[in-house]
Amino acid sequence: MGVNRMIPVGDVEDQVAILVDDVTDTCSTKYCAAVKLLYARATKVYAIFTHEIFSGPAISGIYNAASEAVDDTNTIPQEDKMKHCSKIPVIDISVVLAETIQRADSSK
Repeated sequence: MGVNRMIPVGDVEDQVAILVDDVTDTCSTKYCAAVKLLYARATKVYAIFTHEIFSGPAISGIYNAASEAVDDTNTIPQEDKMKHCSKIPVIDISVVLAETIQRADSSK
């Protein structure tokens, strides 16, 4: 399915919309989805990604995008990109990873 045929599932009018994805590179599909959600009358759009590459026009796109913020985890260092765009808060997942490793190790 192409991005142009993307439609929101459910009623987003007067709601805060959240886009969730595992990996993002240029964020172009996410920008289109954010625009579609705002066109469907969502009040705000936030995006959350697990592994973000942010190549090419991604940072300028995020800065100028319709979404309020693009939260990402610290699985890939983003400090240099965060300096250029205040819309990239980072969620530290080191505690979750440490707990997962500890539980996996203790089950042996």
